[in-house]
Amino acid sequence: MTNEITQIRTPAEKALISLYASEKDRLPGSAAVKALRGEAFAEFERSGLPHRRIESWHYTDLRSQLREAAPLFEPGSSEFEDSLRHVQPGVPAGYALVLLDGIFVPELSDLDELPGSVTVRSLADVLATGDANLVDRLAPKGLGAGDPALSLNAALMQGGVVVDVAPASELDKPLIILSIMSAGAIHAAYHRSLVRVGAGAKLTLLEIVDAVEIGSNQQNGVLVLEIADDAEVEHLTRISRQGADAIIVRSLLATLGANCKYDGFALIADGGLVRRQVFLRFDGEHSTAGIRGLSLLSGKRHADTTLVVDHAVPHCTSREYFKHIIADEAVGVYQGKVVVRPHAQKTDGGMKSRALLLGDSATMFNKPELEIFADDVVCGHGATVAQLDEEQLFYLRSRGLPRAEAEQLLLEAFAAEAVEHVQNEGARERLMTYVSDWLAARK
Repeated sequence: MTNEITQIRTPAEKALISLYASEKDRLPGSAAVKALRGEAFAEFERSGLPHRRIESWHYTDLRSQLREAAPLFEPGSSEFEDSLRHVQPGVPAGYALVLLDGIFVPELSDLDELPGSVTVRSLADVLATGDANLVDRLAPKGLGAGDPALSLNAALMQGGVVVDVAPASELDKPLIILSIMSAGAIHAAYHRSLVRVGAGAKLTLLEIVDAVEIGSNQQNGVLVLEIADDAEVEHLTRISRQGADAIIVRSLLATLGANCKYDGFALIADGGLVRRQVFLRFDGEHSTAGIRGLSLLSGKRHADTTLVVDHAVPHCTSREYFKHIIADEAVGVYQGKVVVRPHAQKTDGGMKSRALLLGDSATMFNKPELEIFADDVVCGHGATVAQLDEEQLFYLRSRGLPRAEAEQLLLEAFAAEAVEHVQNEGARERLMTYVSDWLAARK
């Protein structure tokens, strides 16, 4: 006689199971893709929503935070069409590819302006053809395996874009993937995009999470980034115009070839619960990766940055540098893991997290990890949590500055140390303007 354990489902988990059952036959994809969706959802059913007992989600209990699972928005609905007419991207100068509720919208995108070195396809079209090579590339093996949020995304992904940048090309303006949530009732979007950067190409890639109006929607988005040998990519992410109850999960799956360079930066300042997770693997030697970010948190917001950097080959360098400014009852999380495989000699890895708490109720969780299986490496990590230096405040106030202005100067300087790593000058200036406006709004 065996004892069977029955898993107790939350209302949100029950709703997601019903959602998949009702939508699986309508979601884009060939028979092979539908089989992959089924496998992914079976994985999600086994684990359920991520919770504290899953080590990598220990500080972000999505199972308890997601009280209700929002439905998908219908692309042909009147609400969708109305939002389509009111979308005003308002993005920096660049080539914009617009996703509305996870669906690629060519008529809002700058397809006619794209140079010939860039090709763009709708993910829905790629899934419908069932191209086995492309479908495999949408989920690089070994990256994020077993993560419940990734499994749920794979099962429910509605759309996205597949972008190919030709070898040895260089775009004169950034490529922008703009993910917008439409107005109306609370709803959810699941999307996945693939960007493949050819050998020797140079690209600035912007990911912007926006909304027609500030709301409490739910997003689960994935970007798969494949960087070939000798290529250079600067990847900037900004999450904006999200309500205090919005739940956003963003995942990056990145693979780097040989002699290439990746520089990533993410600004998180909006949304109720934001989880940004990065899974990056070095597949070629003599490559470098910089993964950096800044979180500005107030109210009861919760922002979690979790990353795994896999040094699978020798002679590679990685740097992780994250800063948090946390006010009120907000919670910041940083979990960074650097893995050095046994044969990955001459690895150089450095990881640092710094947080400023602006009150006794603010909270920060730091969890840096190193898993080193090689002996000829240079790796280190550090984490600090502090409050504003009263001596520095006293010095500025003794020069005639009111306390609020003195605090803002110190906080801007703290944030600027992270933002200064952004190479694109226009993007760097816009980020600092965003920081200044956020700090000014706190007064």
